[in-house]
Amino acid sequence: MKMLIDQSDIQSFNEDGVVILRGVFSEWIDTLVKGAERHIKNPSVRALIHHQEKYKGQFLEDFCNWRDIPEYSDFIYNSSLALLASSLMKSKSAQFFHDHFFYKETNSGVPTPWHQDMPYYCVSGEQTVSFWLPLESREKSVSLKLLAGSHQLNKEIRPTSWASNESFYEDSEAFMDLPDIKEFTTKEWKTEPGDVVAFNFKTIHAANANIANTISRTLSFRLLGDDAVYKQRPGRTSPSFPGINQKNGERLREDWFPTLVSR
Repeated sequence: MKMLIDQSDIQSFNEDGVVILRGVFSEWIDTLVKGAERHIKNPSVRALIHHQEKYKGQFLEDFCNWRDIPEYSDFIYNSSLALLASSLMKSKSAQFFHDHFFYKETNSGVPTPWHQDMPYYCVSGEQTVSFWLPLESREKSVSLKLLAGSHQLNKEIRPTSWASNESFYEDSEAFMDLPDIKEFTTKEWKTEPGDVVAFNFKTIHAANANIANTISRTLSFRLLGDDAVYKQRPGRTSPSFPGINQKNGERLREDWFPTLVSR
């Protein structure tokens, strides 16, 4: 495989919990755009629609469609995604967890609030990576923003419903409130198609609303490393996996979550 990252990228990912990788998926953008267009026309039953009354556009998000959208599956199995993941995580293996599609129409006006991904998931571990891959050029003002080093907090951030801001689970000592974001260095970049932001599931992040006159399409692909295992949460996870039938501490089942790299 062509060397797409170096030791400084791996160091940044592990110390800051986030790194930007320029142009690593440029050759896959046309394929992924075709998949996104297919997806927008036929979202799954898991799709969620967010809307604010004073804005015309909507914000659609959808999960776990890689088996139904051949372009996504092609990318997952045939790109450098898994090798990049294992290198960044310093993991011998890279197991696919799920895909997540974000489609913000022009003037959607719906921001993505500050949060961690991990508390919403049925997994636990330090070796995790989410690849945030925008399909259009993105100005910094409407790009992803992340808090460097926030993946090293002692507790996970209490997850909330984005629609109501209510706690996702019953209050528990296992979670903490969102810290003062001013205590962290915010990482955000202008991006071009083919660039990807890679970050740990525990890295706190957010995104501003799309108030531009252009659409915004973004794909996220999430992978797990050697130490990632199943974790039973005190309620429904997002995405949910009904019938997963696993116990705490087990590696996720291979028939649902294929291992893409094992070295």
